Formats: sequence, structure tokens, C-alpha cells
Amino acid sequence: MLTTAVAIAPRIQAKTGDADDSIRQFLAQQKGQPAYRALRRLEARSGDKQGWMEAMTTYSPQTGFDYAITAEGGSGVIRTKVLRAVLQGERETIGQGETATAALVLANYTFEPMGVDDDGLANVLLSPRRKEPVLVAGTMFLQPADGDLVRLEGRLAKSPSFWLKTVDIIQKYERVHGVVVPVALESRAQLRVFGSATLRMTYEYSEIEGRQVTSQLAQR
Repeated sequence: MLTTAVAIAPRIQAKTGDADDSIRQFLAQQKGQPAYRALRRLEARSGDKQGWMEAMTTYSPQTGFDYAITAEGGSGVIRTKVLRAVLQGERETIGQGETATAALVLANYTFEPMGVDDDGLANVLLSPRRKEPVLVAGTMFLQPADGDLVRLEGRLAKSPSFWLKTVDIIQKYERVHGVVVPVALESRAQLRVFGSATLRMTYEYSEIEGRQVTSQLAQR
């Protein structure tokens, strides 16, 4: 038994070291949100009500975030109270200059390496330094070789509304045209009155940092 422990220990230590290196690489490449243009599809469900929406979204450091709804269907309540609220909330957050408080940087989080999992991803425990609704308590998953962010899972450090008891999210990222950007978001919220609600949002980029994305799938 002692021999087994000695043999396994270096492998565990090496994995922890890989995760630690990934954190340093990840933090070194944080340069703020890039300018982009993307079509988003949003879908939400609560009980027997469901709705969907497609919106062309744009962002630049100079003009901020904006959106234009191009198609929608399903429950009017879901579209108004959930889907439009998501887009409007993002516009207000960026317009008020709060993106810096949400960034995955040392000013907002402590990062603890947790080793490399069976999928070969470095697991990093995220602990928000403040209880704010733009921060997430959970885990981020990085590529050990370069520190690229692959996935973020956790719970909002503070509920954005009295009516929401908890909000859990899974956000997925990919490198498109040389830039790591979000490509999908899944969220589950517990409402005080209506029970649980789910949200899914996907991004299809047509432009990043002024360069046209001819085929997002080809960039993945």
C-alpha cells in the first residue's frame, strides 16, 4: 500500500502543477472583451411556458453593447420577462461600465488549482472576492497547454433579483478567429413563486475585432 502511494503522488503533483501553469497563462492573456457582431438564439422555459428569440448583437469598447431582435416566438411572458430582460440587462451592465467588475481577474476572484480531470482539462476553483450578481462561485476549465478557457460552471455569487433564489450557469467558450469567446450559455434559476426556469443561449459570430468570420464552425 505504501508503494502504491509513493507511485501515485508524483502524478497528482504534476497534474496540480499543470493546473497552476494554466492559471498563469489564462491570466496573462486577459485583455478585455473583443469587439464583435453575433447572432444569438435564446430559448427559455418555465413550467408549461416556453419562448424563443433571435437577436443580432454587437459590441465595441467605443459604442458598448446593442441588440436588434430579428425573430421571436412562443410565450409573450417568457419573451418579455426573460429573454428581453437578459439582453437589456447586458446592455445596462456594459453601459454602466460594470464589465470590469465581472472579469475573470485577480481583482475579482481568487483562483485555486484543482488538478487535471479525466477529460484533460485543468480545473480551477473560483472564489469571488465580493457577493455581486455578475460574479460566479464555481469552477473554470482550462486547456493545460495554453490556458484557453473552455468552460465555466457555477452559481451567481448574489441573486440579481428578489424573485430569483439561485441562478446556476454553464458557459462554454471556443477560440474563433484567434480569440476565445463565449459560444453557449445554459442557465437554471429557482424562482420564489413559479419554481424552476431554464435558459439556453448560443452565439454565431459574423465579425470579431473588425475581421469577418466566414465560417465559425471552420474556426473551431
